[in-house]
Parts: sequence; C-alpha cells; structure tokens
Amino acid sequence: MAAQFFSSLADNALLIAAIALIQQLHGPSWLAPMAKWSFALSYVVLAAFVGAFADSRPKGRVMFYTNTIKVAGCLLMFCYGSFGLTTDQQTYLVLVAYAVVGIGAAAYSPAKYGIVTEMLPPSLLVKGNSWIEGLTVVSVLLGVMVGGALISPAISSRILSWHIVPGLSTPAEAALVVIALVYVVAAIFNLLIPRTGVIYPPQHTSPVRLVKEFSYYVRTLWRDKLGQISLAVTTLFWGAGATLQMVVIEWGGQHLGLTLDESSILMGVAAVGTIGGAILAGRVPLKRALTVLSMGVGMGFVVLLMPLVENMVAVYILLILIGGLGGFFVVPMNALLQHRGHVLLSAGHSIAVQNFNEQLNILLMVAAYSLMLWMDISINVIIVMFGLLVSSLMLMIMAWNRANHRADPNLDDQIGHHGYGTALKR
Repeated sequence: MAAQFFSSLADNALLIAAIALIQQLHGPSWLAPMAKWSFALSYVVLAAFVGAFADSRPKGRVMFYTNTIKVAGCLLMFCYGSFGLTTDQQTYLVLVAYAVVGIGAAAYSPAKYGIVTEMLPPSLLVKGNSWIEGLTVVSVLLGVMVGGALISPAISSRILSWHIVPGLSTPAEAALVVIALVYVVAAIFNLLIPRTGVIYPPQHTSPVRLVKEFSYYVRTLWRDKLGQISLAVTTLFWGAGATLQMVVIEWGGQHLGLTLDESSILMGVAAVGTIGGAILAGRVPLKRALTVLSMGVGMGFVVLLMPLVENMVAVYILLILIGGLGGFFVVPMNALLQHRGHVLLSAGHSIAVQNFNEQLNILLMVAAYSLMLWMDISINVIIVMFGLLVSSLMLMIMAWNRANHRADPNLDDQIGHHGYGTALKR
C-alpha cells in the first residue's frame, strides 16, 4: 500500500509539473490535458503485454522495475532544455516524457492490483480494495495537490534556495527534483514487498500471440454478466475521474479566478470525501457490490452544481461530496471486477484488461475535453455536459444490470465462487 501510494502520488504531482512546464513554455491551454492523454496512451498500447509481464515474476520486483521507468520519464522531463530544442519542441518533449512515465505506470498497475488477489480470499477483497483503491484515488487527488504546492511561489522559492541541483531556476524544475525523490521512496517500499509464493503458468513472449490472447481475455470479461457491469462502471469512473481532474483545474482558473497551484489544491479537498467514501465502502459485502450503482448517478447530478457555486466554503463542500460518492461506488465495483477477473482469467491479465478499457475511455474523454477547450467552449457548459453524460451512462448501466438479473435470477450466487483461471483452461 505504501509503495502504491507514493508511486501514484509522484505520477500525479508530475502531471501538475508537466502542465506548469507547458505554461512556462507558453503552450496553448488545450495542450495541458494532452499530457494526461499521452499518459493514458501508454496503457492502451501496452495492454496486451503488461499482464503477462506482471504474472511472470514476483509482483514486488515488477513494481520496482516499472517504478524505475517512471524515474527515467521524470528525468527526461527535467532535461527539456538540454537538447537545443525550440520552444515548441520542448513542449512536445514534456508530453513524450510523461508518456514514458505512463509506460512504467501501465506495467506497474497489474502488479499492484494483482498482488491483492494473491494475498486475500474473495470474502476480504472488498475490504482490501477499499484500502488499495482508496489510497489510489487519494494519491491521485493528493498528488495533484502536492504538485500544485510544489510549484507555488512560497514553496518553490524555498526549494530553489537550497541549491539541491545546480542550475535550477523555475518552480516546475524545483518540483521535478522533489517528485524524483518521492519515486525513490516508492522504490524502497517496492523492495520490501514480500513474495506471496504464487506461481503462474509460463507466459508467452510472442507479441502476435499475446495480442491474440489479450483480445480473448477482453471478450471473456465483457461477456461475463457480472464482469461486464463492473467493467463498464470502473471504465466510466476512471475516464470521468481523469477528465474531472483536468476540468477542476480549468474551472478553478476560469470560474473562481485561481492560479494553477491554487486550483490543484481543490482536488486535494475532494480527497477528503474520497477517503470517507472508500472507508464506508469497505463495509459493503462483495455479494452486495451491485447495490451501489445509484451512487454514480448521484455523482453526475452533483457535478451539475459546480457552475452555481462561487463561495469557497460551498466549493469545498461540493468537492467533498463528489469525492465521497465516487469513492463509495467505485471500490465495491473494483473488488467485484477483480474477483471475476481472478475467477475467469488471472490476476495480471484481468487487471490489464481493466486498465485497457479504463485508459481507452480516458483517451476518448480527455480528447473530447481538449477539443472543446480548443473550440473555446465555456468551462461551465463543459461541466454541465459532463455531469449529464455521467448520470445518463450510469442509468443505462443500471438498466443493463437489471436485464442481466432478469435473464439469470441466480446471477449473484456466482459472487464469491472460488474458481480460478477458467478462461485460461479452455
């Protein structure tokens, strides 16, 4: 949990540093969300391969190796001005560097989630996931807040005065040095993760075969009547969450008149609600995971209130409520999805399928958001469209779930079944 928290915290703090660099280089506003887009692209491109890699060796070592790739991406971003590039080229190098961090994160994710199913029985998956997922979501939100704090004038000037690295001159560069140190802390915890003793069948190395098998795994999970609902919900949640992260930053600037470091702190406020929601979700039994779907509808409707608030107390309360609803409904869904993936596939492959779908949705939603910014659509109009989209899609998923249960009244009896790797034994 500590390894995951610090590594994810650094990933998201680095996003703010990347945006600060883009602003420093006078890149257009629509280019900032493209940093998030380049990160998600790595997940989608590597989805067929990272599951096999995660299942081929102890999960703690996988997390250490891939965390090292993240450090390499961070250092590449730090060197944006070292290759004699034009300002435009330096801006695009920032995106490339964050894509390298995405490569590390894509391979890191199946290991960090897969180890949970190796350690815990189905009866404890929701509780275990309430910690892992809660820490993941909180690290995303706090990472953005920490990134904002690091580029703030007060903190960045103090970091620059320490002369940790010769030649540091901007807030973004100061933030990059601290973020690299956070990755080192994560690496130390990676090395302390014990081996679970779980050994998977030998993994294939042929890219063609891996892609073919991965497509089979995707179809298997989408055809499962429990897996398809939980996969649809988590896919929507993470796509919406990534977009909302960028929306709040822009909303803080346009609607509330905040700077980048002040806007990023708003996401830390939402973390308070997410923590509470994730803790409460830990009390939901795995067999009742599908009862929380209505919370997703509520989250979409609460988002619609964002254009109406300007008082900072009301802003904080609203963001806490949005975070709480999100944390409460995604944790049981993630646990159910991991359970079905563990039964039908394997830990690494099922998480790779999950990441592929979630990151593909992030690509679509963030690209749509960037396009709307490029078209100069008001951020408040974008928020209304976003909230209505989330609520409408969640209502459709709830109807889909009811149809599945009408077709198979005994569907919930499959939850908690201890089968393993059914699809792999075909």
